[in-house]
Amino acid sequence: QVQLVESGGGLVQAGGSLKLSCAASGRTFTNYAMAWFRQAPGKEREFVAIISWSGTRTYYATSVKGRFTISRDNAKNAVYLQMNSLSPEDTAVYYCAAGNWGTGVHEYDYWGQGTQVTVSS
Repeated sequence: QVQLVESGGGLVQAGGSLKLSCAASGRTFTNYAMAWFRQAPGKEREFVAIISWSGTRTYYATSVKGRFTISRDNAKNAVYLQMNSLSPEDTAVYYCAAGNWGTGVHEYDYWGQGTQVTVSS
């Protein structure tokens, strides 16, 4: 089992920045690729970004590429999502996930409870 706890969400104005954190505990953190997904009201959960177990490989959704940066600190069992140039379209609950490399929700065995990000115009 891997337990994941997200933090860092909040309310920000358009053009602003937020940094999300995800703290992991339980099974070996470096066994897993880590990803961020998000879910807006009335929409399906969608892939945002992924980072390999070593941190050397990353991949982003087109909608966030160039604005968001995913990183991880294996010594701290943590993964981060730096979000810049936020727009109202980024408003969603953001979830941290641990699993295999991929962009589908079915690739991930473990999920956090989510953290709300709201971007005002």
